[in-house]
Amino acid sequence: MEDLKGRSALVTGASTGIGAAVAIGYAQRGMRVAVHYNSSADAANKVVATIQAAGGDAFALQADVRDSAAIRRVVAEADERLGGIDVLVNNAGSLVKRLPIADFDDALFDEVMHINARSVLAFCREVVPLMRAQGRGGSIINVSSIAARNGGGPGAYLYAGAKGFVSTATHGLAKELAPDNIRVNAVAPGVIQTPFHDRFSTPQLLESFKAAIPMARIGEPDDCVGAFLYLASAQLSGYVTGQIIEVNGGQYMP
Repeated sequence: MEDLKGRSALVTGASTGIGAAVAIGYAQRGMRVAVHYNSSADAANKVVATIQAAGGDAFALQADVRDSAAIRRVVAEADERLGGIDVLVNNAGSLVKRLPIADFDDALFDEVMHINARSVLAFCREVVPLMRAQGRGGSIINVSSIAARNGGGPGAYLYAGAKGFVSTATHGLAKELAPDNIRVNAVAPGVIQTPFHDRFSTPQLLESFKAAIPMARIGEPDDCVGAFLYLASAQLSGYVTGQIIEVNGGQYMP
């Protein structure tokens, strides 16, 4: 992956979990990284400090992904400070809450879809013209989920639907942007031990998930990093677009 050295990446939702692991993994390969966060400033700054302590180049940027104007500002600042954006990782997302259908309301639908689906398109809308203007193509890596395949755990149908949108939109964007040499793919993690599950899944629920995983363990954020490195590298994945890479320990095998 020598081609990653000197390249730049904007990773959304990069203060903790998979996003943080990806940001650090990119920096370890010589990439310059913009670490986006919403409310976890201390955690984001810790990621930046970890990268800088190892000799890497990173900085943190804040934005609520429900705010399109904030997304526009973050992309513009990342582009200016990085000298261009070669890789966009759309990792920011949230289940928001587990809720049975009898308690469903319109406001929850809007929030879940806005955070997980609309924000992906909003970031792409801002980044794609920059990638086109750079003239060297680029890689957009969306983050879907095993939930897009199996409907998610209890009360997670809205999140699953939003991630299904991300997977389908990935295919459509890949077709649209292929003439610009902008590859669009997605990584679909399974059950990964992150603050996401600390917040939304009980230990008992996690154990039930674990029982369905052939590799018999819950994944770690670092288990996902290889897929993001692969998709960022044109040397390794230059003929790969419109694909969903499943990282789930065998829990789902398409």
